[in-house]
Amino acid sequence: MMRDIPYKQLQSTPLRWPSVYDLKKVWNPPWFQGRNKRTKYFEGWYFKQVDASARQSLSVIPGISLNKGKPHAFIQLIAGHTGETHYFSYPLEAFSYASDRFAIRVGDSSFSDHHLSLNVKEDGQEITGQLNFSGQQRFPVSLRRPGIMGWYRYVPFMECYHGVVSMNHGITGSVSLNGQGMDFTGGKGYVEKDWGSSMPESWIWSQCNHFGKDDTSLMLSIARIPWIGKSFPGFLGFFLLEGKAYHFATYTGARIKHLSHEDGQVDICIEDKHHLWHILGEKQGGTAGKGALKAPNAGQMDRVIHESVNARLHVVLMDKKRRVLFRGSGQPAGLEMVGDTSLLQP
Repeated sequence: MMRDIPYKQLQSTPLRWPSVYDLKKVWNPPWFQGRNKRTKYFEGWYFKQVDASARQSLSVIPGISLNKGKPHAFIQLIAGHTGETHYFSYPLEAFSYASDRFAIRVGDSSFSDHHLSLNVKEDGQEITGQLNFSGQQRFPVSLRRPGIMGWYRYVPFMECYHGVVSMNHGITGSVSLNGQGMDFTGGKGYVEKDWGSSMPESWIWSQCNHFGKDDTSLMLSIARIPWIGKSFPGFLGFFLLEGKAYHFATYTGARIKHLSHEDGQVDICIEDKHHLWHILGEKQGGTAGKGALKAPNAGQMDRVIHESVNARLHVVLMDKKRRVLFRGSGQPAGLEMVGDTSLLQP
């Protein structure tokens, strides 16, 4: 039976030997991972919703920030059609998590792999609503590959870990953003997460599941990875095509064949023994679709990054004989280019 565990309660108890929960969470990346963390730690889940017309989007990021200055829980929001962003801070005791699955609460709002419930009335803002998810397509997990990070998930000193909760799913329900209704029934959603001490020094990230096909979705993350006193550019991602997931990552032997970027555009070509994956991402002009987010640095949410949530992606996937398996464009897409991206060159 599920029960909520207040994180504040765990902070006041001594560190313990790994429990059944600690072991199970390794193969369940969506679950709360920070059970024994005290400081210099963050964890956040990224829920992206796009309505049936693909004209309205809302990204919601609940999470927790542990640091010596001001530890707190939070909810961030980006309304893609306007670029409006909000950051709501809560005391640690407002955060709790389930003991047997992915389910968290921040204040009066709750989140899981099956739903999102918002009840935010802070700082003169009122954001309420309930969204239910169905048909979730989950990233496969195995002993050799416990999530999208592969064997790197077992490394205990990574700066940042990444997980995919749902590559694609359907939505029913609506949200009211300060009196403006947003109906997401018939729309599509995506959920991922990050946890660790800090986000990378520099990265390029993109995601889209609006390519005109119901079971098609994409995510790619390229980052500068600290590693035993040095660093290297690493990447991971997937292309879900009509229900089949093609997986590309540094640890699978794939390599970046080409990477260039300028003026809000990024051109990436990735190759492995079986496929060639080409992505051209373009940020759209204007202020709509661009949001300023807070990102963690040593657990503190004091870094500001900018995300385009209305970008366009042009994608080509070919097999080893260079036969085209997919060619098409997707929008709205999330696109981030953060820090000195020249450090990501292969």
